[in-house]
Amino acid sequence: MPQRHVINASVSPKGSLETLSQREVQQLSEVGTGSLYTLFRQCALAILNTGAHVDNAKTILEAYKDFEVRIHQQDRGVRLELLNAPGDAFVDGEMIASTREMLFSALRDIVYTESELASQRIDLESSQGITDYVFHLLRNARTLRPGVEPKMVVCWGGHSISTEEYQYTKKVGHELGLRKLDVCTGCGPGVMKGPMKGATIAHAKQRMHGSRYLGLTEPGIIAAEAPNPIVNELVILPDIEKRLEAFVRVGHGIIIFPGGAGTAEEFLYLLGILMHPDNQDLPFPVVLTGPRSAEPFLMQLHAFVGATLGEAAQRHYQIIIDDPAEVARHMVEGLKEVKQFRRERNDAFHFNWLLKIDEGFQRPFDPTHANMAELGLRRELPPHELAANLRRAFSGIVAGNVKDKGIRLIEEHGPYQIRGDSAVLEPLGRLLQAFVDQHRMKLPGGAAYVPCYQVVT
Repeated sequence: MPQRHVINASVSPKGSLETLSQREVQQLSEVGTGSLYTLFRQCALAILNTGAHVDNAKTILEAYKDFEVRIHQQDRGVRLELLNAPGDAFVDGEMIASTREMLFSALRDIVYTESELASQRIDLESSQGITDYVFHLLRNARTLRPGVEPKMVVCWGGHSISTEEYQYTKKVGHELGLRKLDVCTGCGPGVMKGPMKGATIAHAKQRMHGSRYLGLTEPGIIAAEAPNPIVNELVILPDIEKRLEAFVRVGHGIIIFPGGAGTAEEFLYLLGILMHPDNQDLPFPVVLTGPRSAEPFLMQLHAFVGATLGEAAQRHYQIIIDDPAEVARHMVEGLKEVKQFRRERNDAFHFNWLLKIDEGFQRPFDPTHANMAELGLRRELPPHELAANLRRAFSGIVAGNVKDKGIRLIEEHGPYQIRGDSAVLEPLGRLLQAFVDQHRMKLPGGAAYVPCYQVVT
């Protein structure tokens, strides 16, 4: 349980969302279950709780039941009144600047999402409409910057990693920064923080200004993985699928570090997209990497991909063990191909329009017990479709581990049951057991992990 140190404060935005309409203020002030207020309160609490070593949304929410946020529209703009807010977000009564920025970024994205989804301009029934929506949300957040050459590297991996693995992510981030590349992560701790931290030092050495540390998250994740304070651009997407699409649309290459179920979900999502026939010739550098001590994990993940999706899937990424400089060099070379490819086809550098993403990867997956039991984990499926279903299985496991709704479903109905062909479920079971054995499901030092799933062969 987080230590209780609370404060009451009043804060105003600086450079973002200075005004709201009367209707928006009313929506944000309607306290009640399922309301816009509830969503913003949860995200605000997570942001104010930045730095806490708690990865359980339910625990955080219960620790600050009396936290309130009130939105006021006044002559000089918006003002937030915070009651019983986590005290660590303040220094001598003043909110830390990065925390204030992220707090109003959350307000900006939640307000925009509500207004856009309620309008008739967005066609969320079509694949193109969903992509357009992701584009508009990123543009509204001023994330898309025309004219900037491809240099945004996405880093995926676990929030609960070993000290050695964390130090390795910093070294890779440092090598990326020395080559003047920017970093995008899921914005939380662990792998989401390490590359950014390493890059900040390298960018300072290179006397760079305007370096970008982009964090992409969604409401169900942010409470469990509060943004790290290095993030200087925070965007909250409405669900995990739009968050994943944002990663692959704005990123020019992806590095995958050791992690757990969430990392496997992201990796499978990416492989499923890259294996689509329409994306065969599209350059997208992907590196699977870690320190020497993580080699067994990396090779096990590699073997799992081979056993379920085949050798064709394995050809979409490079494995580099314990060599941060080589990871960065490989990424630089890959980005040259991306730049040339986009130039020849007049595609934007800031948003990958040519990447084909099937609706199966875009539709939000609700990890109920029924939906988890009905996943079609069958080897005869086309590889990109099997990857989509495997991604959903891991998405459900993440929900059962750390998301408030998923935790409550497991408490009420017991573990999820994952069913399918033994040719798929046996390697899946081995991989999940390795995650448990290596303490990749929870923060180290916590209580013994109790699986939220059963693999039924």
